[in-house]
Amino acid sequence: MVMVVNAVNGFLHAEKQWTNQKLNQPVSILVLNLMPTRKETEFQFLTAFDHLDSDVEMTFMYPYTHHFKGTSRQAIETDYVCLNQIADRYYDGLIITGSPVEKLPFNQVDYWDELQQIVQWGHTHVKQQLHECWAAQAGLYLDYGIQKRILPSKLFGIFTAVRVDHESPLARGFGAGGLLRMPQSRHTEIVLDENHLPGDLKVIATAPQSGPIVLSSNTYQTTYVTGHPEYREKTLANEYYRDRSKNLPIQLPVNYFKDPVAGTVAYSWQDASQKLYENWTHLLADKKVGISL
Repeated sequence: MVMVVNAVNGFLHAEKQWTNQKLNQPVSILVLNLMPTRKETEFQFLTAFDHLDSDVEMTFMYPYTHHFKGTSRQAIETDYVCLNQIADRYYDGLIITGSPVEKLPFNQVDYWDELQQIVQWGHTHVKQQLHECWAAQAGLYLDYGIQKRILPSKLFGIFTAVRVDHESPLARGFGAGGLLRMPQSRHTEIVLDENHLPGDLKVIATAPQSGPIVLSSNTYQTTYVTGHPEYREKTLANEYYRDRSKNLPIQLPVNYFKDPVAGTVAYSWQDASQKLYENWTHLLADKKVGISL
């Protein structure tokens, strides 16, 4: 069960009641939502985490220094918290989403300074961070100095890991028959030699076309996911038709459509995404009850 926490007039309140059968408190997760499709992204996360076996309290956050097109500041402040409001609070997890700013140098993103503050704050105020897509690239740059570069063409489709570190708790359930598939939709990639990794950074899953899919760091207590496990069945299709209608250069997403003409989709990554989120959430729950991993 997911409990949603919003900000109204500077105070936190619960929209739904929750019951917890396993722990005294639900797992508390703060989500910094940087996606332009804010409501759709929130629905995706709420749907994914509502199907887990842990109760979750989810709070959505926004970067105060960013101007949201088409949405008033008052509406944003009503529905989301900002760092200043929760700076003295502690959470089990922090999720930072992707963002359509990947072609920009990091320091040209309007909320870059604030993002750095949030990531640093997270190192002392949350037990685990999960960075997705652009946020994974930003986190790897902040934590390890890993650069990104623009791809010749958009990496777009569903990619299956061919190598998985089964000793990692993040890879539980991805053994024989448990394929880790990941939606990817990005114009950039990280510059990384998987044979010479910095510090204690580990590649948990990787694929030839997409490169590393899941990475983790014990030092920074962070999981970096280069794709979008939250994406639902039609998300890539919507992106494809949107770009095509704008006459933007876009290819069919690979390993995705059953029938491109009919628009039917092979929803092949749903179980893998649920398993990945479940494994990550177990890291939070295990630490809450004092289990050493």
